Amino acid sequence: MLHFEWPWVFLLLPLPWLVRRVLSPAPQPVEAALVIPFWEEFIDLSHPSRAIHAVTPRWRMLLAACAWLLLILATARPVWLGEPLEIPASGRDLLLAVDLSGSMQTRDFRENDQPVDRLTVAKRVGAEFIRRRIGDRVGLILFGLNAYLQAPLTLDRETAARLLEEAEIGMAGNQTAIGEAVGLAVKKIRALPRNSRALILVTDGANTAGVVTPLKAAQLAADEGIKIYAIGIGADEMTVRTLFGTQKVNPSTDLDEKTLTDMAELTHGRYFRAKETGRLEEIYRLLDELEPVSREQQILRPVRALYPWLLAPALLLAGVLSLTARRGWR
Repeated sequence: MLHFEWPWVFLLLPLPWLVRRVLSPAPQPVEAALVIPFWEEFIDLSHPSRAIHAVTPRWRMLLAACAWLLLILATARPVWLGEPLEIPASGRDLLLAVDLSGSMQTRDFRENDQPVDRLTVAKRVGAEFIRRRIGDRVGLILFGLNAYLQAPLTLDRETAARLLEEAEIGMAGNQTAIGEAVGLAVKKIRALPRNSRALILVTDGANTAGVVTPLKAAQLAADEGIKIYAIGIGADEMTVRTLFGTQKVNPSTDLDEKTLTDMAELTHGRYFRAKETGRLEEIYRLLDELEPVSREQQILRPVRALYPWLLAPALLLAGVLSLTARRGWR
């Protein structure tokens, strides 16, 4: 929207008209030896209003009025206010690391009474968590056989959430490199100021790839003051069909809860177990309490000054008027 910083300047708009009405016109220089023929034809110019009109033609008056109007508009300091933008308030740096190994396609969760795979639930709940982290810089790491920084720490929460929603099984390989994911997180956060920094690690298995062990990576995180909130995802019972009929099995036998717990305790974080969708949503709400966002949301509106676009033509018109006055153009 358009906004004027000094709107009171518009009170000066009628100033030239007032000056012309109150003050007498400047006397015209007269040479004593100058003889003007046909004096009778010019006698009517002795009337002040006619004299002024003769000296100042209509087109010059119009240019002068335009120049004055543009000058007043520029002096009023017009600015264009952009759309309100949220600015960081809490200063937290949060990285979300999500497991994309093959086991994340296990369909042991339910939504709307339908079986869904673990990754689908992890993506939906995680994206909702990212979107409500107002004022935080949020990043995304996807890991499997290797770990990849999918979204660097950014205030653009919508983009980070969308990148998580687009993640698919196997994008990073079918194994689980937990140590590599934590090590990558430490590498990306360690150079930043030591504000509140945390890594949320979502996995359903044990470390089966990479050269860095999870505990060694957790020690590096602890040295840098980075908390690890580990979430073990996966039901502890599901029904499967076999050649001998339906059987109940534990689909989370590969989940290394001890290592995840040790990693969390080493960094002064916490370990959570999500066996179903509601519990995972509850865990993320608890994380909102453990790492609260600022309630005093700050808004910034970009301001773009517009006065140069008015001042330039005003000065140009003033220059044209000055040039025509010197050359005596009518």
